[in-house]
Amino acid sequence: MHQYKRSSELFTEANKYIPGGVNSPVRAFKSVGGTPVFIKKAKGSILTDVDGNEYIDYISSWGPMILGHAYPKVIDAIKAKVEDSTSFGAPTELEIEIAKLIVDMVPNINKVRMVNSGTEACMSAIRVARGYTGRNKFIKFEGCYHGHADSFLIKAGSGASTFGVPNSPGVTPGTANDTLTAKYNNIEDVKQLAAENKGEIAAVIVEAIAGNMGCVLPKKGFLEDLRELCDKEGILLIFDEVMSGFRLGKGGAQEYFGVKADLVTFGKVIGGGMPVGAYAGPDEIMKVVSPVGPVYQAGTLSGNPIAMIAGLTLLKELNENPHYFTELADKTEYLHKGLDKVLSESGFAYKINRCGSMISVFFTDIDVIDFETAATANNDKFPKFFHEMLKRGIYLPPSSFESYFLSNSLTYEMLDKTIQAAKDSLEAMK
Repeated sequence: MHQYKRSSELFTEANKYIPGGVNSPVRAFKSVGGTPVFIKKAKGSILTDVDGNEYIDYISSWGPMILGHAYPKVIDAIKAKVEDSTSFGAPTELEIEIAKLIVDMVPNINKVRMVNSGTEACMSAIRVARGYTGRNKFIKFEGCYHGHADSFLIKAGSGASTFGVPNSPGVTPGTANDTLTAKYNNIEDVKQLAAENKGEIAAVIVEAIAGNMGCVLPKKGFLEDLRELCDKEGILLIFDEVMSGFRLGKGGAQEYFGVKADLVTFGKVIGGGMPVGAYAGPDEIMKVVSPVGPVYQAGTLSGNPIAMIAGLTLLKELNENPHYFTELADKTEYLHKGLDKVLSESGFAYKINRCGSMISVFFTDIDVIDFETAATANNDKFPKFFHEMLKRGIYLPPSSFESYFLSNSLTYEMLDKTIQAAKDSLEAMK
């Protein structure tokens, strides 16, 4: 049985100085109850907490640790680069190298602008779309989370859903008026909004694979229909690939689904775990960005050399070893089949969604295709399952509205241990 004495002490202390004791809401375990685990170190797919407990990790720092924690080549590159200073606030050659590599790997883009987070990337992409089209409104989807910028916190997913505040206080009615919300996987909703706001919509932003209401896949034809509608109405299609970028494959969701986006946002993986984001697109659109064009966006630490060397090293590994994506997909499929077996034997209602190395277990008997159906799985079974798994050394996302992210450092032995832990956890829940 794991002991959490030090984690409990730290959480009590953290609450004195940090809102809710955490610097990002989902970490507080509000959705599952109990005391959050404070992590001390990680290697590969093993997390070690401050009490010395070890866990098999299925969060991967919410995506970027695609080859595992403390990946040797990335760590060595950071150590070497940090000797030159942690920041300059001036251009470096590294920024060119990583931008060129991203352009080489991802379809339909010529220019990349580095920022410091996924939130910043998505916020900037919307601004660029507005500047390029001369329109103010945009469409997002219920349950898709694009960061915490004001205009995105209208029926958002992830932490906002976990805490029941999809319309966050502090967001003005004026901001909300420019944000149009549709149901994910419902093209008729989008068509209706486009008709009702003819000539006013700058962009549609979508998680090509939703990861903030659990892993939810686009229905066959949904992304293609979005592309067709956007072309017809002069609307820019933005793929938020903060989670899916460089995880589904070298070219992300555009390559995976064969659907072209006008702008793409990235995060996580391109910093190798460091705080990084980026938005990218073709010359025709990106030329509106300052200092070339009139759309202003800046960041003092954008292109930070430590983040750039970490991201460049990791992206090179992925680019030169595409078999990693196949291996990851195979491991995720293996986990899927194992979980499917033990869940089917348990008698609990469940659905499993999977795409590439993203996967979610939903305790519901309804197919999960959007936020409304994902919400049916936000029940008392998930917190019980989470804590039973945690006791058995398996670290899952502490919310039913979050996808699991696998890393290639997971061994089949670890996957077998996870499947056995699930079997034992489900038995303990009866």
